[in-house]
Amino acid sequence: MDSELAKQLIGMAEEDQRQLKRLFESGELPSEHYHPAMQSLHEKNVASLKSIIDKHGWPGISLVGPDAAKAAWLITQHSVSNTQFMSDAALLMSNAHANDDIEGWQLAFLEDRLQTLSGKDQIYGTQFDVDADGWPIPFPIADPEGVDKRRRALGLNTLEERLQEMVSAERRRREQESSS
Repeated sequence: MDSELAKQLIGMAEEDQRQLKRLFESGELPSEHYHPAMQSLHEKNVASLKSIIDKHGWPGISLVGPDAAKAAWLITQHSVSNTQFMSDAALLMSNAHANDDIEGWQLAFLEDRLQTLSGKDQIYGTQFDVDADGWPIPFPIADPEGVDKRRRALGLNTLEERLQEMVSAERRRREQESSS
């Protein structure tokens, strides 16, 4: 395992999450527009990840361990201003998944993100919006009758279970907000 590479990837993902948290806490997110600070960080991270991929291939579990492989996925998932990179990474991740070198849910989330960004129905039901009352609802799903089978194949729980998790989390958030 390449521990220096793992530290680099984890550091990039941690900075992504710190920046996201700062922007939420300041009230600058959510927003209708891609926040310039977030976009700049995402683009910087993608450039670094591309360099890593050029040198080592996809940074999967065998190269960097599970936490850093997850960090590589997060960087890719957040690279929404570069869907070509996301598409290229999805192919690399598909190969890595076939070799048990990434977790299947990572591929599901990335493929669904690509689908929804291009205006298509998602495959695995991982991407959610909110309804008029602020409750989570999945973006449209292709072949909704088969979604749970596809989800299970990549290690995800059922769509109904995931929706209940999200609704419960939103209820807790609202209860905390009302008791403050």
